[in-house]
Amino acid sequence: MVVSAITVFFVSLAGIVGLFSLKVLEEKRERAFVSSMRDSIDSVALKFKSLLLRGEIFLSKLPSLSAYLALKALAASAVGFARLARMAAESAHRLADFVSHKHNFERRETRSDFLKQVSEFSIKQNIVSPGNVPVGKVMHDIDVRE
Repeated sequence: MVVSAITVFFVSLAGIVGLFSLKVLEEKRERAFVSSMRDSIDSVALKFKSLLLRGEIFLSKLPSLSAYLALKALAASAVGFARLARMAAESAHRLADFVSHKHNFERRETRSDFLKQVSEFSIKQNIVSPGNVPVGKVMHDIDVRE
């Protein structure tokens, strides 16, 4: 990389020295060499200069353009990640339902004697009326069912 930069520098320097020596030679002889070709080269140089100026304008917009493109890329990747996370969550729920036995849960009769006794206990026996409130209890602390 350094070698190529040095080479370009010395070739450019040699070109500049060559152009100045050509200019001195033309002024000495009072005559221009290949003027028709020089005119076409000048028009090409002017076109190249305008192209460089337009490129400079474009390059000045490049930092804001790259920031805009980076923002759009970040937003697109965030949306993609959210979709991926949602698909993963749905797949995890499907897998959990597939593995679990509870997706077809059916209530069976309990085997516990205590739970059988509690379920057979009549709710009507548990009704609390204002006359049989135990001492020290407040009415709103007691669950009254009809």
